[in-house]
Amino acid sequence: MELPMNSNVRETHFDNGLKILTRELHNAPVATFWVWYRVGSRNEVLGITGAAHWVEHMMFKGTQKLGKGDVFKLVTRNGGVNNAFTWLDYTAYYETLPSDRLDIAIEIESDRMVNARFDPDEVASERTVIISEREGHENDPGFWLSEEMQATAFKVHPYHHETIGWKADLQRMTRDDLYNFYSKYYAPNNATVVAVGDFNTDELLEKLQATFGKLPRGADIPILTIEEPEQAGERRVVVRRPGAAPYFMVGYKSPRATDPDFYAMMVLAGVLGGSSGLAMGRTSPGRSSRLYRALVEKELSADVSVFYQPMLDPYLFEVSATARPGVSLEKIERAVFAELEKISTKPITDGEYEKVLKQTRTQYVYAEDGVANHGYRLGMLDVVASWRMYETFLKNLEAVTKDDVQRVAKKYLAEMNRTVGWFVPTNRGATNMPSANGSEKRRTAAGAKKSTKRKQAARRKR
Repeated sequence: MELPMNSNVRETHFDNGLKILTRELHNAPVATFWVWYRVGSRNEVLGITGAAHWVEHMMFKGTQKLGKGDVFKLVTRNGGVNNAFTWLDYTAYYETLPSDRLDIAIEIESDRMVNARFDPDEVASERTVIISEREGHENDPGFWLSEEMQATAFKVHPYHHETIGWKADLQRMTRDDLYNFYSKYYAPNNATVVAVGDFNTDELLEKLQATFGKLPRGADIPILTIEEPEQAGERRVVVRRPGAAPYFMVGYKSPRATDPDFYAMMVLAGVLGGSSGLAMGRTSPGRSSRLYRALVEKELSADVSVFYQPMLDPYLFEVSATARPGVSLEKIERAVFAELEKISTKPITDGEYEKVLKQTRTQYVYAEDGVANHGYRLGMLDVVASWRMYETFLKNLEAVTKDDVQRVAKKYLAEMNRTVGWFVPTNRGATNMPSANGSEKRRTAAGAKKSTKRKQAARRKR
């Protein structure tokens, strides 16, 4: 099953290397405009970890034309919304506006692609903001374990650190470090513009040529080809800090988005934890999924989730669960590994297979609602693989067999390939459960991890 609705995506290239994807949708007088830069925390080196995220912040601090905060004011005054986010593989900026105001987005993004000021006082001010942001994450147990898991799982590849960066680097980084990073990676030949909505493509391309087309091509950026050495055995990490509840995590090195095994891994994630569709990332808590039945229904854990996302390079297939009071992490671990062993040795059922495909189709279609969703998926997939993956996703998923699912489970969910993490609260009486009268807000460690690690590159208001 392919989606013919995507057949009108048009790809254009300018002489300065800028790639442009346009898709006309005329069902409402609105349009979304995205700029995706092929730079994220994977492009950082030790000493400047967190630079990609910090540069994102600085893009809202003014250019020669626009002052601090003017981007947000200009967009909202014209009935639109805007935001930005940084992830391991990319940084993205977008505006969604009434279609007759789309020129505003074009002017904003073409200006700050090359003219961001990086005023020293603003850099100093933002240092405080970003360190405070990191310290806020540090209040969540899931952040600490996630950070230690990445550093343990990846010894060579720059996926070994969180997007927020190490605190010592945030304290030491200079204005010149940030500006040099910006100058290297923010250029037309390292970006993809995505526009979706109510516009005429030919007219839009003329406007883009008159703005983005005049920007100078940047220096060619070498393709990052760092390969993580094959893991030679199980790795373990234990984090002991104050926290709400114990929680368990395991991560397995898994294939990148362009690997033929990617689609079988997506089905595997759906069977174990529920389908995420093309939302890409953490699965929804499917009550009929294997891990939900094995852990939550049996009252071993308060929750359970599976994470698998299309990435430029091999990353982690993760399972995490928050222990219920009185349940040991050893028991959680045994239950998780038992389910992973089953799916590695016995094919999934016809019912499980069909349910995952049905859920994915449904979520795929639901995600078609709204021009911003189109812009997000086209841009994200173009950075990690190809935007055409958007059109062929369901067809490739439906080509996966039950034997394929068992094969990839056996291949990737192996003891030699895993990193296991435990978060052990040091405070007495730690619990994740509500009080007897139900008035206490329930906040699990796994829930904290979802928010702090920003697995789906959660967008921040400016």
